[in-house]
Amino acid sequence: MALFSIFKSNGPTCFGYNSTAEEVTDGLSLTGKTILVTGCTSGLGEESCRVLSLRGAHVIGTARSQEAADKACAKLPNKGTGYACELADPGSVRACVAQIRQDGHRLDAVICNAGIMALPKLEKAYGYELQFFTNHIGHFLLVTGLLDCLADDGRVVMLSSMAHAQAPKGGIQFDNLGGEYGYNAWVNYGQSKFANLLFAKELQRRFAGTKRTAYAVHPGVIHTNLARSMGGVVNAIMTIAGPLFLKTVPQGAATEIFASVHPKALTLAGQYLADCNAATPRKDAGDAALAQKLWSVSEQIVQGLPA
Repeated sequence: MALFSIFKSNGPTCFGYNSTAEEVTDGLSLTGKTILVTGCTSGLGEESCRVLSLRGAHVIGTARSQEAADKACAKLPNKGTGYACELADPGSVRACVAQIRQDGHRLDAVICNAGIMALPKLEKAYGYELQFFTNHIGHFLLVTGLLDCLADDGRVVMLSSMAHAQAPKGGIQFDNLGGEYGYNAWVNYGQSKFANLLFAKELQRRFAGTKRTAYAVHPGVIHTNLARSMGGVVNAIMTIAGPLFLKTVPQGAATEIFASVHPKALTLAGQYLADCNAATPRKDAGDAALAQKLWSVSEQIVQGLPA
């Protein structure tokens, strides 16, 4: 248990900082449910898949390659189904969507867990800064392509982060999505996570009048493969400090699992969650016009990508 965790109490949901993915699903049967998780091979995605499968769900796990997805899903308690989905490659995302639709899956939840973080140098995909393209556009293309497969009471969970607060003034630099006019590893990561949050907010508005729900979640600070771009020194520090100050992977997976399957999450639809409870994001996260603009710009970006 991390040193600071002893000072953390549970919130209104009866879960909190110390809760694990297994604990938030204790007593829940997910038999008959089908849940898609992006980034199934390691870290939070791997743990989320394991726990969902343990509770009886049919897990659809995506990874950058078919081989990696198959290998991860073969290890699950209730063997899952793997699909290749490289979020930075629109052709791969579209092929994943097409195959899931062709295979006839009805999705009870989609957990957009995969992502990249704090790339030290500007990298691009199709003219757009890679963190924004991977974390937001890739998931935007995946989720919007699968909405017809989402159950009538289906849930969409976007893995955001408290790092969304580091997004630039105005939230999204629509005039600098390629990063040519300035790039900062953490600011641009924050922008991508803010985009995830805005996407969840706008999706919830579009779900109005239905039983479908959307959520943005902060998992906590965890040392996972997401930090692979941060360099050896930072990773070494996190390895040493982790047991004292960071959440464990089972704790980190708890909030995305809570949002995707727990009945208590339904009253928190459209909100930003942390430690399995409602949390307060930066003020402009509630700017509906900004979220709508991001959706419109994202549609334009997707339409301009190679078929």
